[in-house]
Amino acid sequence: MKATFDRLAARQPQLFSAADLRIAAVDLQAMAEIVGAAESVLALPAFRDPVLADAPETARGPGAAHGVFMGYDFHLTVDGPKLIEINTNAGGGLLNAYLLAAHGAPEVGARVIAGFVDMFRNEWQLARGDAPLRRIAIVDQAPDEQFLAPEFELFRDLFIANGIDAVIADPADLQRDGHALLYAGLPVDMIYNRLTDFYLDAPVDRAIREVFMADGVVLTPHPVAHATHADKRHLMLLSDTERLAALGVDAATQKILQSGVPHTIKVDPAQGERLWADRKRWFFKPPAGFGSRAAYRGDKLTRRVFEEILAGDYIAQEIALPSEHDVPVHGEMQRMKADFRCYVYHGQIQLVAARVYQGQTTNFRTPGGGFAPVFTA
Repeated sequence: MKATFDRLAARQPQLFSAADLRIAAVDLQAMAEIVGAAESVLALPAFRDPVLADAPETARGPGAAHGVFMGYDFHLTVDGPKLIEINTNAGGGLLNAYLLAAHGAPEVGARVIAGFVDMFRNEWQLARGDAPLRRIAIVDQAPDEQFLAPEFELFRDLFIANGIDAVIADPADLQRDGHALLYAGLPVDMIYNRLTDFYLDAPVDRAIREVFMADGVVLTPHPVAHATHADKRHLMLLSDTERLAALGVDAATQKILQSGVPHTIKVDPAQGERLWADRKRWFFKPPAGFGSRAAYRGDKLTRRVFEEILAGDYIAQEIALPSEHDVPVHGEMQRMKADFRCYVYHGQIQLVAARVYQGQTTNFRTPGGGFAPVFTA
């Protein structure tokens, strides 16, 4: 595993920081409690049913699979961990398992990787029972050009090593054959979905969309999971005790979420002047955004960008400042920020990793930045 990591680091050094971060066990436990509390709310029929009714058509497609690699992202503040967002198809899980091994925890890394394989097999069994899983396609647009392309290759090799044929494909590489998808003339049983076209709206994704809606391929993560988890407007619910109480959420769960989810509101143009005056309090982000795209810290905003936010469909979340850590950079220690990503499957944390950076948001461009392993202090 160390040799594999060394090859990755040499090929794409900006992926990895030289740091390893240590946080208190109580903070790791708090993250797990927040994840569990959020998952319990997002599973409620009283929440899911209206969300799915209002979501795009594909979010009412097959949803037997849970959805792999849910990402719960936290900032570690002086008041404990704060959940800043939830994402589907969170990247970097397998890279971080190899990173753990490279930082002296090979047995832990191997156990995490084995758990990932079991996760995909479980997704298949939820949808197809005892039928054999023959082939997985790891799908993204122009996959060779993606920043995390090395991870696609790792997944392909991992699946093949575990007796499952695997390919890396652009959506245009897949052909519809009735209610089946073919790659190079051979059927695809499952798609590990790395697309950011979350509802399969793009014309190039039409074949995937049609076969998925006909239940001809197991897609994970799928549009259902995105609708119920990754829409950032759900953070408004998770930080609103009155709405939680109206859903029948118990007091203990409300308390966990009140402590762990920063207050989040919908940006109302009618309240623009008040929001502008109070902008340093808020972080602005689009509900369907990912990868920190079009997200802004209020204290860094220009008036022009703020007007664009008012004209768009944005939420505002109370700023929870990230923790800072000493990180080795070219032989010297520098102070850098970090956020913490919990890779979650069916409500359980599989792995916690950090992303080290400078600037407003994680960026994988800061010298010394990138993924870093997380250990208990």
